[in-house]
Amino acid sequence: MKYLPNAITLLRLFMVPIFAFVYFSGIQNAQVYALALFLAAGLTDVLDGYLARKYDVVSVVGIVLDPLADKLMLLTALACLTFKGVIPLWSMAVMLVIEGVLILAGIYLYFNEKKDVVPAGKLGKAATVLFAAAVSMMILIPGHPATWIVFWAALASKAASFVNYSKGFITSRGAEKD
Repeated sequence: MKYLPNAITLLRLFMVPIFAFVYFSGIQNAQVYALALFLAAGLTDVLDGYLARKYDVVSVVGIVLDPLADKLMLLTALACLTFKGVIPLWSMAVMLVIEGVLILAGIYLYFNEKKDVVPAGKLGKAATVLFAAAVSMMILIPGHPATWIVFWAALASKAASFVNYSKGFITSRGAEKD
């Protein structure tokens, strides 16, 4: 049981390139199969976190790789949608900057002496759920007004979450200097 959450996280990392391969494969219903992979990755995220907490097997590897796997899957899905012209390039660029900064800040905080981790807040979790819905809708009903509402709500919640995370990062850095 000790290594199961990390094994599930690694499985999710391996699902990232498979998602892109399936999405662009050209087989009938390829995007629906890719969506199934995307949603399965989301379920494994919930499962590995639950198992790690339930059995108290939270590890350094999990703390680092779990959010990385989540961010890579989301960015890959958004990149595929951007490449297909479903979402605008500028929105992908915004997400790439936000997620890139979050990854670098998380790595910095973790590898300092205190091994700080700024936990995901409610806005971050809401953004994750909204992006799961938005990606699903972009694949199933691209261009539908409801799809765009969910997408813009996801982007706005991600931006708000980024502001909150930045405040946590700055607070942590201030405490570090004391």
